[in-house]
Amino acid sequence: MGAVTETPYRLAWRVTEPLHAMVYFVPEAPERYAEFGLDPMDGYFASRAAALGPVGPGIVTATFYNFNPARVARAIPSAWARATPEQLVQARLEAADAALTRGLGEEVVTGPEVAEAAELARRAAEKAVTLPHGRPLFAAHASLPWPERPHLVLFHAQMLLREFRGDGHIAALLANGISGLDAIVMHAASGEIDPRFLRGTRGWSREQWAEAEDDLRRSGLMDAGGKLTEAGVALRAHVEDRTDQVSEVAYRAIGEQGALRLAELTRPLSRTIVKGGLLNPMNLVTHSSRPNHLPESSQ
Repeated sequence: MGAVTETPYRLAWRVTEPLHAMVYFVPEAPERYAEFGLDPMDGYFASRAAALGPVGPGIVTATFYNFNPARVARAIPSAWARATPEQLVQARLEAADAALTRGLGEEVVTGPEVAEAAELARRAAEKAVTLPHGRPLFAAHASLPWPERPHLVLFHAQMLLREFRGDGHIAALLANGISGLDAIVMHAASGEIDPRFLRGTRGWSREQWAEAEDDLRRSGLMDAGGKLTEAGVALRAHVEDRTDQVSEVAYRAIGEQGALRLAELTRPLSRTIVKGGLLNPMNLVTHSSRPNHLPESSQ
């Protein structure tokens, strides 16, 4: 990502996101999916797609965007023969409950800071719920019932805000002619993430990855050394800026001061999650029957 001015709304999303994203990395999630006979990656696809109902691989590929369709088809729809969407929604929520309680401690998750953060995040998420148009994965999640305990309200609200942003991000990528594979190749070329992780989690072959790199070089977005050109950096920054613009409407419900307060409340919580290793994808290697496949990070 290039230089992006961080508004209070973007700050609130970024600082709070680990409290949702951790559910894709903590061992509590694959342990619950394993009860249905699902490995971690199949559990990831099924639990996140469950809000859509028992859909086929095409819908999941479209809404998840940057995964190889062949990899999605390995998980969907066979997962529905092992567990219903309702069971998997509940399994993910139980995993979030257990992981947040373990990572933050019972005293923190029942404390006033979490309760206040949950109230702010919920207000923003409930504004987003009134704007489902053109956001299919978000709209599906918006129909899920709200949990009652404050730390799960905070998790659920951030999940909604993440999918709201994610659908907007896909729209921005499409509007700028960036495919799902192009997007993750450019991400890797930015130096922000290991390309081996992205190839492994998204299911693309080395040959497919190399073809995408060649296309980006021909487009002037990547140089011969595999780094983004100035044009590539600018394009990524533009996409992020447009994503922010179409996402901030939800946070306007709490205003800039509310967004800053949300970030203030969740920053120490997210730092604890990160320092505690709850965002480390290597946590799941020993839980996977396919150790070369790890779960997705937050988009």
